[in-house]
Amino acid sequence: MSDRIEIEEVTGVEQPPRARVEAATETFERKRDYLEGFLTQKPQVEAAGAPGGAVYEGVIEALKDIYDPEIPVNIYDLGLIYAVEVTEAGHAVVMMTLTTPNCPVAESMPGEVELRVGSVPGVGSAEVNLIWDPPWDPAKMSDDAKLELGML
Repeated sequence: MSDRIEIEEVTGVEQPPRARVEAATETFERKRDYLEGFLTQKPQVEAAGAPGGAVYEGVIEALKDIYDPEIPVNIYDLGLIYAVEVTEAGHAVVMMTLTTPNCPVAESMPGEVELRVGSVPGVGSAEVNLIWDPPWDPAKMSDDAKLELGML
């Protein structure tokens, strides 16, 4: 085995050929733009009291600020709110229940809901209807509430 390294001297390197792009001789017609209708659509204005509207979403946020005193979850995620309706005139109606008819806040909770919903900008008057049918059960809770309570 030889430990010799041979060295070769190079005086120049041949340049590789350059890529050439020739102009297309054929013209192509533009295909129909399927996004054209989508891009020219005007956004639909949601009614303020409809789901997705500013007043409706404000009512939902107000409900999410009210917590059940016995369970550390807001009443909306707890599933105590069955329906929210907001009219064009700004009248908000909330259909809700409580975990049990013997709930210690059965007398004060509907009043607090009415007060909070009534304070949402765009709501002129608020009404809370406390119903017991269908009865509340843990299946009505959101996944966030179940996660908070260790049920998931």
